[in-house]
Amino acid sequence: MVVISNDEGSPGPKKPPRVIVGDVGVDRLTMDDAVQWVAYSLRKRTTPSPLLIVASNAQVVTLAAADLRLMQALRSAQLVVPDGISVVLASRLLGCPTPERVPGGELMERLCAEFSRRDLSVFFLGGLPAAAEGAARQLIRRYPGLRIAGCYCPQVGFEDEPAEAAMVRSLIAKAAPDLLCVALGVPKQEIWMQENCLTLPIGAAIGVGAALDTTAGLRKRAPRWTQQIGMEWLYRLIREPRRLWRRYLIGNAQFVVLIALQLARQWTASHRATREQH
Repeated sequence: MVVISNDEGSPGPKKPPRVIVGDVGVDRLTMDDAVQWVAYSLRKRTTPSPLLIVASNAQVVTLAAADLRLMQALRSAQLVVPDGISVVLASRLLGCPTPERVPGGELMERLCAEFSRRDLSVFFLGGLPAAAEGAARQLIRRYPGLRIAGCYCPQVGFEDEPAEAAMVRSLIAKAAPDLLCVALGVPKQEIWMQENCLTLPIGAAIGVGAALDTTAGLRKRAPRWTQQIGMEWLYRLIREPRRLWRRYLIGNAQFVVLIALQLARQWTASHRATREQH
C-alpha cells in the first residue's frame, strides 16, 4: 500500500493504478489494503456521496461487455476488487498484476470485523429468504460489537414494483447504515447500487452476491483449499451444475476470448510503437 498525505496533512491510503481486464478497471489491492482503504474513507468521508464497492470476476467482465448498465455501474464504483482467480491470472498476463484475490464475501466479513471495533453499523439486503437475518446472527456471534442497522430480504423483482422499491429505500434511509451489503446477484446488485445508493444516507454499499446465504448457512461455502488453488468455481459447479453450468462453462470460455483479444491488441500496439521508434 502506498501512503501519502491527504489535504488535511494526515496520512491516508492511495490506491495504485487500476488494471483493465476486458473493459473493466480492477483495483490492485490486497485484502488488508481494501479494508484499510474503506475504513479510512468512511472515517474521513473522503467523498461527498456514498462509496460503491463491487467485486469483479470472469462473469462480471463478460456480462459487462454486453450490458451497458452494468458497465456504467462498474465504472461508477470507487473500489473494484479482484474477486475471481481468473481476473488475477488475467492481470498477470496483461503485465499489471493484482497481488491476490479479494472475494467480495470475505471483504464483507473483514469489514464487519473492522466495524465491530469502530462502532459502525451494517445493513443486510437481499439473499435467500431469512438469509439476511441469519447472516446478521452469525456475524454478531463472531464479532460481538457489530451493530446491525437492519435486515431485509425483498421479493424477487422488487425493483420493478414501485411500492416495494420505495419501501426498501425507506427502510435503508431510516436505518442510515455506515455499510449496506447488497446480495441481489450479478448484475442486478451492481445496477441497483448505482441507481439508488448515491441518494441514500449511507456511508458505503458493497455487492456481496451469495455471501449472505453462505454466512447464514443456507448455501455451503467452498472449502478453503479449493480457493487456495483457484478451483472454487469447479467445486461450486459440481455442487450446483444446473444453476451454474452456463456461467462457468460458457462464461469462462467467453472470458478467455475477451482476454486473448485484449492481449492481441496490446501486443499489436507494443509492436507498432517499437517499429515507430526505429
